[in-house]
Amino acid sequence: MTTTAEATATGTGAAGARPLIGVSTYLEPGARWGVWELDAALLPAGYPRLVQRAGGLAAMLPPDAPGHAAATVARLDALVIAGGPDVDPGRYGAEPDPRTGPPARERDAWELALIEAALAAGLPLLGICRGMQLLNVALGGTLTQHLDGHVEAVGVVGRHPVEPVPGTLYARVVAEETSVPTYHHQAVDRLGAGLVAAAHAADGTVEAVELPSAAWVLGVQWHPEMGEDVRVMRALVTAASRPRARTTGPAR
Repeated sequence: MTTTAEATATGTGAAGARPLIGVSTYLEPGARWGVWELDAALLPAGYPRLVQRAGGLAAMLPPDAPGHAAATVARLDALVIAGGPDVDPGRYGAEPDPRTGPPARERDAWELALIEAALAAGLPLLGICRGMQLLNVALGGTLTQHLDGHVEAVGVVGRHPVEPVPGTLYARVVAEETSVPTYHHQAVDRLGAGLVAAAHAADGTVEAVELPSAAWVLGVQWHPEMGEDVRVMRALVTAASRPRARTTGPAR
């Protein structure tokens, strides 16, 4: 008989409980609301709302010491690495392009540690935009630092179609070409170890990646939290609800 503690440790939780989905956050200096101007851990409300609509319980994960990542992951049923600023090019051995944004080194370090801990634990993992790019970097891949034509205007979320690659995890979740909400100017260049492309834009840009050797690891270049389609997040929540064995992540 499985105890509640054993069920929680393997990602199933108590019977009928919503799985706990951790979502990484921004750490912004001098954020303003009401009469306050303070450093704040921020997460656009679309992320927890999407988790909730998909049947999960959302928990914000502000940047912390990388050494705390494994203990954090151990308490989760799944992990989402959210969108945000450009990844520091030094993380993949490149010099910054003039159009690359300022680095968020504390966040890079924390989220890379979360990704590595999730892979080692066999935790279901979804990377969104920056999160997909950081997953690729964590596995030794590189990024294209600037693409033209993938941002309609500063601060405006656009849309474009993505085509799934047949036979992939993503294609099992979303079988047809779909118009997705998008806002990015960087993308995957060289794929990281073990990753495969799972969807493409019309110009060939890799729009989704996955790790077939893992239990459930997917990255998408677009922003599902800005749209109405919950299928990707629901698939993550479903994966988070299943018992899982502790595994060792792929070698880098």
